[in-house]
Amino acid sequence: MRRMAIQYDIRHTTVYRYSKPVSFGLHRVMFRPRDSHDLRVLATDLQVSPEASTRLIQDPYSNSVALVQPLGEATELRIVCSFTIEHVPPSQRDLLTLDPSAEFLPFAYSVQERLDLEHYLRPHHDDDTEGTLIRWAHQFLRTDQPNSTREVLTRMNAHIGQSFEYKARDEEGTQTPLETLALGSGSCRDYALLMMEATRRLGIATRFVSGYLYDAALDTAAQAQPPGAGEAVTGAGSTHAWLQAYLPGVGWLAFDPTNNLMGSGQLIRVGVARDPSLAAPISGSWYGDAEAYEGLEASVVVSRRQG
Repeated sequence: MRRMAIQYDIRHTTVYRYSKPVSFGLHRVMFRPRDSHDLRVLATDLQVSPEASTRLIQDPYSNSVALVQPLGEATELRIVCSFTIEHVPPSQRDLLTLDPSAEFLPFAYSVQERLDLEHYLRPHHDDDTEGTLIRWAHQFLRTDQPNSTREVLTRMNAHIGQSFEYKARDEEGTQTPLETLALGSGSCRDYALLMMEATRRLGIATRFVSGYLYDAALDTAAQAQPPGAGEAVTGAGSTHAWLQAYLPGVGWLAFDPTNNLMGSGQLIRVGVARDPSLAAPISGSWYGDAEAYEGLEASVVVSRRQG
C-alpha cells in the first residue's frame, strides 16, 4: 500500500545584530534536508545580507553544507534558508520489523556493521568515572524477563521528556549527560545527547540529528491537520534536535525524547553526526569590537502544503 507523501514549505531565518559595523569570517550553514527514500527536496533558496559568496560542499557525514563568506562590514548578518520538501511518514511496518537477532538486549552487530558503526557505538563523553550514566541507563532494563530492544528504547525516550524540565537555550553548546542528570533539565539537544550516550553504553549505535519539527498548532496555513499531528509538541518554531538509533532490520530509527516521538513524520532531518558539536545549523566568526555583539534571533516556520 502506497503511503501519502506530505509537502512542507520551510523558512529558517537567523539574524545576528551588532551595535557598530563588524566584518565577518567564513560561516558554515547546514540547512538543506537530507534526501532519502522518505524525504525529497523539491526546491531550495539561500539569501544572505550583506552580499556574500557561497558554495556548497558535503561534510564527512554527507550533510549538505553551504560555505558562506559575507563581504564587507555590516551591523546585521541575516541568513534566510527556504525550501520545499516532500516527506513520506514511516509505516508501522517500517518501525517494527527488527531483525530477529536484534529483538532483545544485548545483541551483536555483524562484523561489517561494527566497522561502519564504530564511531556511533563508542561513548564520546568519558568523564563518567563513577559510572553514573550506565547506572541511569540500567534502570530501563528488566531483571525478571528478557529485555525487548524496542521497549527499552521506548521507556527511556518517554522517561526523559516526562522527568526532566525542558529549558530552551539560544547560546551555543550542549550540556554533558552528567550535567543534564545533575540539573534535571535541558534543551532538546541536551536530551538527545543524554539518550545517545546512555544507549551507547547498552551497546546500541546512535547518532545526533538536527533539523525541524512540524507543529500543526503553529501552522496558520493548514486547513486540516494530518493524522497524529494535533498533539502539542515542544521545540517547533526553532531548529530542533533528536537522535537516531541503528537497529538491524529497521536501520536508523528516530527517537525524540523531548516529545516522546519515535520514527515520526513530524521530524524533518537536516544534519547527522556522531556528536552535537559537529551538526550546528550555523557556525562562523566575526571581527570587531567585542562589545558590539547585541544578540541573535532565529525562527523557523514549517507549513504543510494543501492538496
